[in-house]
Amino acid sequence: MPDWIASLPTLLGASLVALEIAVVVAALGIVPGNRRPSTGMAWLILVLAVPLFGLIAFLFLGRADVGRKRRETQARANRIIRERTAEVTELDMAAHGLEYVTSVALLNRNLGSLPAVKGNSVELFPDYLESIAAMTRAVDGAEHFVHVQFYITGWDEVTEPFFAALVRATERGVRVRLLLDHLGSRGIPSYKETVRKLEATSIEWRRLLPVDPLRGEWRRPDLRNHRKILVVDDTVAFAGSQNLIEPGYDKPKNHELGRKWVELTTSVRGPAVRSLDKVFLTDWFTETGELPDEGIHTEPHGGGEGGTVVQVVPSGPGFVAENNLRMFTTLIYSAQHRVSVTSPYFVPDESLLYAMTTAAQRGVAIELFVGEEADQFMVHHAQRSYYQALLEAGVRIHLYPSPLVLHAKHFTIDDSVAVIGSSNMDLRSFALNAEVTLMLLGDEVVRDMRAVEDTYRSLSHELTREEWEGRSRRSRYVDNVMRLTSALQ
Repeated sequence: MPDWIASLPTLLGASLVALEIAVVVAALGIVPGNRRPSTGMAWLILVLAVPLFGLIAFLFLGRADVGRKRRETQARANRIIRERTAEVTELDMAAHGLEYVTSVALLNRNLGSLPAVKGNSVELFPDYLESIAAMTRAVDGAEHFVHVQFYITGWDEVTEPFFAALVRATERGVRVRLLLDHLGSRGIPSYKETVRKLEATSIEWRRLLPVDPLRGEWRRPDLRNHRKILVVDDTVAFAGSQNLIEPGYDKPKNHELGRKWVELTTSVRGPAVRSLDKVFLTDWFTETGELPDEGIHTEPHGGGEGGTVVQVVPSGPGFVAENNLRMFTTLIYSAQHRVSVTSPYFVPDESLLYAMTTAAQRGVAIELFVGEEADQFMVHHAQRSYYQALLEAGVRIHLYPSPLVLHAKHFTIDDSVAVIGSSNMDLRSFALNAEVTLMLLGDEVVRDMRAVEDTYRSLSHELTREEWEGRSRRSRYVDNVMRLTSALQ
């Protein structure tokens, strides 16, 4: 046997070692760039532990970038919105003793472009079916346009009346546009049937963030548009946590287990309707290149005095900053008496965890409503890994009973501020998902949301420190491993 053949195993081994060293050295200089320290460290651990797999995973999932074209479209929409709303004065809550709200509203406007506007009326819908019924009634009253956008969309026996109303609207000359997230909806059993039914109508519909490599449509696959919006004319808009699908998500296993999603949706009437429509139209423009006449190009809207103040806050990887996270932490740090948070996936970064625990340690009464069980194994266990720190700080944790899935996303600050939308309090919603959140100011809307929170509390079991510290070692191990994976964003 020739010497060079005999030495091949040695040469191959040395090459692999050299390659591994090169990957590790490159990762040390590249991975931490412009990332949270915890995120950078999680990626480095993965690359160091399994270099080849870690490198491949980082190349596919390591960048939260929607692409140059989408970033430019978002920037252009922001410029137009700022121009068209320039005459709307900044919110001033000093007369109400809420100076911090003035600064939060300015923060939101600087980051998301949309102003806080007065003169709105707000109604909450904690009942899943009543929410769909209210949206159906609104569509039946449409005269000019209907804009529909949901992360998950399924045309099934529960949503049939809503889709029938959309079809009726098109038949009387109303322009109906619909956006659904591609991968979010594709994972639902009724997806193909939904597409077939939509194609048989005059509804103009598009997929959000489509992933189709054969057509040149490719990006990090877990960058998703998670927004839920319905706008009817300039009359009424809906937003919240609820997707457009039956409460068991069309999945037989959920039906067998009795698993249903518990949501909270809000309807808004007043000038904030146009704000929500601007978010929809920006996404429509991004996906289609078409900028409809209504919405972004309408005249400035300020609203009258009184009513509920509403500020719409869009966020997502198309924005430079994590708009939702910055608003959440600022509000929690500003709380003086009470904070009630509801989030199905509570996986905070360091800033949000510190805001929550610091508020509790300075005497603010803080409670967190989460599900006893969750529909996502990894996220659920990552969430559980934070319970110890929260309980030690004095945060009260209420576990909503299974098999129901508490999917609502909202919180209240003192007796003055309510926040509701599509955003979870987790790393995915802060960095990877396009979200929309509403900041609502007014005693009445806070009272209404408090009533919803009271219902949650009456149904939930409060988790104690003694109970939590008695969990098994296996459970602790799984929670900690999933906490590490949650930082890989």
